Amino acid sequence: MRRGTNLPAVGTFNHTVVLDAIRRNTEPVSRKEISATTGLALQTVRNAVEKLLADGLITEAGKRINGPGKPEMLFELNSEGRFALGVHLDPTIITYVVLDLRGRIVAESMMHMPPEGEPEEIIATIGAALDRLIDDSGVDRTRILGIGIATPGPLDPANGVILDPPLLPRWRNVPVRDALSAATGFPVILEGGPTAAAIAELWLGGAVAHDDFVFFFLGSGIGFGLVLDGQVRRGSSGNAGSGGTLFVPVDGLGGGRRVDMLGRLATPQFVVAQAVADGVVDKPVPENDTTAIERQFDRLLALADGGDGAAVRILDRAADLIATALVSTVNVLDMEEIIFGGPFWARVEERFLPRIAAIVDHSPDRETRHPIRMSSSKVHGDVVAIGAACLVLDDTLSPRPTDLLITV
Repeated sequence: MRRGTNLPAVGTFNHTVVLDAIRRNTEPVSRKEISATTGLALQTVRNAVEKLLADGLITEAGKRINGPGKPEMLFELNSEGRFALGVHLDPTIITYVVLDLRGRIVAESMMHMPPEGEPEEIIATIGAALDRLIDDSGVDRTRILGIGIATPGPLDPANGVILDPPLLPRWRNVPVRDALSAATGFPVILEGGPTAAAIAELWLGGAVAHDDFVFFFLGSGIGFGLVLDGQVRRGSSGNAGSGGTLFVPVDGLGGGRRVDMLGRLATPQFVVAQAVADGVVDKPVPENDTTAIERQFDRLLALADGGDGAAVRILDRAADLIATALVSTVNVLDMEEIIFGGPFWARVEERFLPRIAAIVDHSPDRETRHPIRMSSSKVHGDVVAIGAACLVLDDTLSPRPTDLLITV
């Protein structure tokens, strides 16, 4: 729990500390309980509560009799006090969500990525889709804080630009943040997909504290969302977690090579390419035809489920390579938890998770010996789209010590 300060010049920070304390409680809380939790003086809490009530962010939730004296007023989050929009721009599917302050999905929709669309056209389509979703949800537009959009990297988050994502060849140096803001009238935050997924886990992961974890993202690409000491780590340019570029050892490579990048060996398109090369599936697909790759990947899974030995070997190798990369990641970052998710993860969870867990737990290359918790994401829905919306909630409502810095 973040703790506040009683300095009189930091009212905004203290308001967010109090709001955060109320949000994190599943039951209504009193001013005294907030004071004890946050370390703020009771009068500071009273002032913050009055401001949050006036802003419609919290509501009164009855009274509690606690011994002799005046009953204590209780407060809880007003889940409909504000809303956030989230967009997951994946090479295959675009997903949209509206979240309330509790992070609950109020409305959602999705559409296939137009295969030949130019970025400007697709951004206009996203704006129109969000407009329809808001209308369908019945949400008051004046209570919408903004839009979070999560996309493949590399990115320039500071300037809101998608730089040159391999699976979105037309999206080179696209100022998506400003373009989407102009199309919708809302402020927009740009984030990488795996990092957005990690943010969703921090906001909605439940009662278990997630302080040090890797979010392993399996979509059209592979990425890691990194959380250390309860904080998302983005790196100096906002592009930390490019898991597909990790090198792993593998047999059978040509040219005398013994290692290659994980993204060339374990993503759905390369797994499908291997299945085609081995004659397991018989329809080659263009590298950027993400819809056809998805169909062939599902075909490969069906063959493996039916006992096809070659299909099983291809998928097991992908799981083994992912586990090898995660062993290195755990060694470097000393993580205690790995959470798995992404558009393709649900398809392979039952096959991959036990195998990956066994390799990571028993690898002779593990430097640390403490247990590693491994599980699939508990966030229901598109975890990246939800995380993108949570990014807006977090950016607007969560306390940050940097808010205390004096600027001139």
